[in-house]
Amino acid sequence: MDTRSVDQRRRIMQSVGRKDTGPEITVRRVLHALGFRFRLHRQDLPGRPDIVFPSRRKVIFVHGCFWHGHNCRKGRLPKSRIEYWGPKIEANRERDARTEAALAEIGFDVEIIWQCETVDASELSERLKKFLDS
Repeated sequence: MDTRSVDQRRRIMQSVGRKDTGPEITVRRVLHALGFRFRLHRQDLPGRPDIVFPSRRKVIFVHGCFWHGHNCRKGRLPKSRIEYWGPKIEANRERDARTEAALAEIGFDVEIIWQCETVDASELSERLKKFLDS
C-alpha cells in the first residue's frame, strides 16, 4: 500500500529530472578531478548520452537504479501498481539495450554507471580511469 496520495505520488515522480541528477553530477566531479574533459547530453548521438568523450569515442550513461531496473535495493519495483511499473521499467531496459547497440554500431564504447555505484568515490574513480584509458 502506498503511503502517498495519487496526487502526491504524481508530483514526486514528475519532479525527477532527466539530466543533471545527483549521481550524474557526482560522476562528472570525479571525472573532472581526474583531469578529463567531456561534453554533456549530445543530442546528435543515440540516447543522448549523459557524458561524451568525442575524441576517445566513449560515452557514459548514469542510470537511476529504479528507472532502469537495476538489480539492487534501490532498483526494486514498487508493490503497488505492478501492472504499470513492470512493463514501464522493462521498456526502459529494452530501450537502453537498443541505444547501446546503436552507439556500438557507430563506433562508441559505452559504460553504464548505476546510481548505487556512485557512493564510493575511490572505486568509481578507478573504474572511470580504467574505462577511459583502455
